[in-house]
Amino acid sequence: MANLLSAVQPSHCLTLGNYLGAIKGWVEMQHQHNCLFFAVDMHAITVRQDREELHRATYEALAIYLAAGIDPKRAGVFVQSHISEHAELSWILTCYASMGELSRMTQFKDKSAKFTEGQSVGAGLFAYPVLMAADILLYETNLVPVGADQSQHLQLARDLAIRMNHVTGQDLFVVPEAIMPKVGARIMSLQDPSRKMSKSDPDKAASVFLLDTDDAIVRKIKRAVTDSGEEVTYDDDKCGVQNLLNINAAVTSRSIEAVVTAFQGKRYGHLKAETAEAVVEAVRPIREKAQTFLEDTAQLDAVLYEGAERARTRARKTLARVYDAIGFIPQRAV
Repeated sequence: MANLLSAVQPSHCLTLGNYLGAIKGWVEMQHQHNCLFFAVDMHAITVRQDREELHRATYEALAIYLAAGIDPKRAGVFVQSHISEHAELSWILTCYASMGELSRMTQFKDKSAKFTEGQSVGAGLFAYPVLMAADILLYETNLVPVGADQSQHLQLARDLAIRMNHVTGQDLFVVPEAIMPKVGARIMSLQDPSRKMSKSDPDKAASVFLLDTDDAIVRKIKRAVTDSGEEVTYDDDKCGVQNLLNINAAVTSRSIEAVVTAFQGKRYGHLKAETAEAVVEAVRPIREKAQTFLEDTAQLDAVLYEGAERARTRARKTLARVYDAIGFIPQRAV
C-alpha cells in the first residue's frame, strides 16, 4: 500500500475549493493508501497571522477534516508544528537547495508581488517550498495529491530527494509522485472566475466557506459573476458559467457532460439556484459535524495527540537516517 500525504494551510476558514479540490478526494484515498493528513500551521506564518485567528482556524480545519469523513483510525491526522522533525529536516534540505531554485518559484513571485512598497518580504515566504519538501520526504511518501499551483513545489521535493540520494550515495528518500484530482481540482472565485477561490480573499462574497450558513451560501452563489448571453454551455469564453458547472459537477459527483446536458434549455438563474441548493446539501452536514467537534476540543486534541505519535515515529526514523548520512554524531547517554 502506497504512502500518501496531503495538507491544507489553516490561515483562514477552509473553503468549498479546499473541500472539492482536496478533502473530498482524501476521504476516498484513505481506503486505498496509507494516508497522513495534517494542518500546516508552520506554513501559515510565512505571512503575519493573528494569534487567536490562527489558533481558531487550525482547530476548524482539523474539525472539518473529521466532519468531511476522514477517519483517524485509518489515516493519521495531526498538526505540523507538533512534529519538530519537519523543521529539522527543512533546515538540512535548505542547505542542499539553491537560491536559484527558490527564486524561480512562481508562487513566491506572485505572493511577494502583492506586498506594498515599504513592506518587507519575509525569508519564510522565500524558503517555505523547502519546508513543504520536508513535509513530504519525512514520511517516505509515494503519492502527493496536488493541483497545478503546487506541482512546482512537488518537483522541488523530487529534485532534493534525488540530489541527497546521489550526494550521500544512499537511498535516503523515496522520490514522490504527483496525483492530480480529476474533478473540482481548481474551483475559482465567485466574483472573479479568472482567479482561484481563496481563503484569504478580502472579498468574502468570492468564496464559500465550509462553516457558512445555508443562507450565506445561497446568497453568494446567486450573486456569482456569470457571462454575457443566457445559454448554459461549457465554453472557455464563459469562465463564470464554467466555474458554476465545475462546482455543480463536483458536489453532485457527476461528469461535466452530464451537468451541461441537465441544463440544456435552461438559463443562468436556473444554474445558480440549482448549484446553490446542491452546495448547501453538500456543506450542511460538514458544517454541523464540524461544529460538534469544535464544541469539544478535548476530543480533537485526543485525535491530534494520537496522530502526532504515529507520525513522529515515522519521522524520527527518516531523520535519524539523514543525520547519520550527513555525519551528525548521535546523542548518547553517558
